[in-house]
Amino acid sequence: MELTERTPDGKDNLQAVYTMIGVISAAIIGFLVWFIYFRPEAATETGQWAVLSTVNAVLNSICTVFLLLGLQAIKNGRRAIHMRYMTAAAITSGLFLISYLTYHHFVGDTKFVNESWIRFVYFFILITHIVLSVVNVPLVFTTLFLAYTKRFSKHRRIARITFPIWLYVSVTGVAVYIFLEFFNA
Repeated sequence: MELTERTPDGKDNLQAVYTMIGVISAAIIGFLVWFIYFRPEAATETGQWAVLSTVNAVLNSICTVFLLLGLQAIKNGRRAIHMRYMTAAAITSGLFLISYLTYHHFVGDTKFVNESWIRFVYFFILITHIVLSVVNVPLVFTTLFLAYTKRFSKHRRIARITFPIWLYVSVTGVAVYIFLEFFNA
């Protein structure tokens, strides 16, 4: 069945697409869990690769800007501009993922060693960031799919869920970087 085909009662038949998005999302999340927590450690070569933590924060910041500009564009009725900003946000998120994986391959994890009260704040932000980033993967794929296939009423409904989660994940990605760089002593 084609992606644009409708059932005899006129409704979209999107179950195959949602299943595919679920499988792709699960594969990405499963790979990330394996990559970060279970794969054998690579030789640590912090040197030139350490800069990628800053690159990751910059990419998250750029994604945040694109998300906010996309929100402003759609609120002003500028659908084409909105789609460009949201596509740019998705591409920036993809670039972040590549940079993040490269960083963790060559540098590994950065431990948060601060023992003060700020440790609880850091771990709250980190844990919510991780959990919501997992939730965000299928939401972003679904939201983008619905937009690109011009299913705007469904797109609007799910975008109201996707947008704040995606924004939170982008902003807290920068916050995690700030904690690790400036409060990790």
